[in-house]
Amino acid sequence: MRTRPLKVALLGCGVVGSEVARIMTTHADDLAARIGAPVELAGVAVRRPGRVRAGIDPALVTTDATALVKRGDIDVVVEVIGGIEPARGLITTAFEHGASVVSANKALLAEDGPALHQAAEAHGADLYYEAAVAGAIPLVRPLRESLVGDKVNRVLGIVNGTTNFILDRMDTSGAGYAEALDEATALGYAEADPTADVEGFDAAAKAAILAGIAFHTRVSLDQVHREGITEVTAADIRSARRMGCTVKLLAICERAQDGNSVTARVHPAMIPLSHPLASVREAYNAVFVEAEAAGRLMFYGPGAGGSPTASAVLGDLVAACRNKLSGARGPGESAYTQLPVSPTGQAVTRYHISLDVSDKPGVLAQCAMVFAEHGVSIDTVRQQGKAAAPEGAQPGSDAATGSDGEASLVVVTHRATDAALSATVEALRKLDTVRGVASTMRVEGE
Repeated sequence: MRTRPLKVALLGCGVVGSEVARIMTTHADDLAARIGAPVELAGVAVRRPGRVRAGIDPALVTTDATALVKRGDIDVVVEVIGGIEPARGLITTAFEHGASVVSANKALLAEDGPALHQAAEAHGADLYYEAAVAGAIPLVRPLRESLVGDKVNRVLGIVNGTTNFILDRMDTSGAGYAEALDEATALGYAEADPTADVEGFDAAAKAAILAGIAFHTRVSLDQVHREGITEVTAADIRSARRMGCTVKLLAICERAQDGNSVTARVHPAMIPLSHPLASVREAYNAVFVEAEAAGRLMFYGPGAGGSPTASAVLGDLVAACRNKLSGARGPGESAYTQLPVSPTGQAVTRYHISLDVSDKPGVLAQCAMVFAEHGVSIDTVRQQGKAAAPEGAQPGSDAATGSDGEASLVVVTHRATDAALSATVEALRKLDTVRGVASTMRVEGE
């Protein structure tokens, strides 16, 4: 074993960073044995140096992160401060001074991943980021390495624990969105400002990273269609239950059927209770990868938190240190396919549409005509009102209507392009007999 230790600079010492430092200290002997050399924490950059940090030598703490990464004797920089700047500048500076980088920064990687990969390549350094997607779940490395010889066609999953907790509570307890969010905040699953989670920004960044790796093409954050969960209602949850479904916020990255383009999208969707993702509860994450040769693979586990995320960081740290010792390089960016990213309108999906309509003869026939005009086939229809539809009533049948008044019409479509389905909804809004579109939700995972 080499006696000179490999030196590590830690940028950030919050929930994740402090756990990384703790594991490096308590498991020092095991890490040295696995790597082939001792690993030494050489410096910790923080914003508030006066705070007591258990287990960390105060002499290692600095507020000058730039000076730390410029030292020249640092072998690996671990970046867990998050955000775009100063993280981007610090990572680039680390590469310029010969250090490899381990990052958990999904926002930066989604926005500027190609430039970071180019900088790493130019300076012969590694860039690892397992912790940027799905916490402790090994997902990035299997896509970059284990499945690199296969053709991945689809990645479908739950990649945000906060939203999964909220939707799970709405499903299991009957709580409304606001009540479920309050509980998530009280338990520490949601931040004081939950916007990044509940509006889908966090999941969209992860989708961009996953799509880029899976399809060997560059996918930027602004190319990911994004919808959050703030508009999901208790009525949507009940409708899903009547269909034998539950509601999840999904990240979906897939190749077009002709293989010539890809789409990446994040939105709430109904999935059948028979689908394995339906049983993912609390703040857990799970991701399906569908590959040509390997078939369907599922990755499941805690997607956030100090210890789970630190586990992913340490795995990358070991890999980066081993490469330093052997003079090898880890996998870099693979974007050779240069596939275009199509708008979400070209994605093929199903819709669950809830309409408030006039409860009178001919309404259902009018609505069915709109679906037909847009080339969208209806799977099922359910009406509730003063005269609910008799069992077995067919679309377009006046038996499904009754006296003038108010009624709720729920339509589930067959698969069609998202653009056609969206145009259908907009046309329905213009009907005199449609008083409003109560909700629209995609149906996935079948």
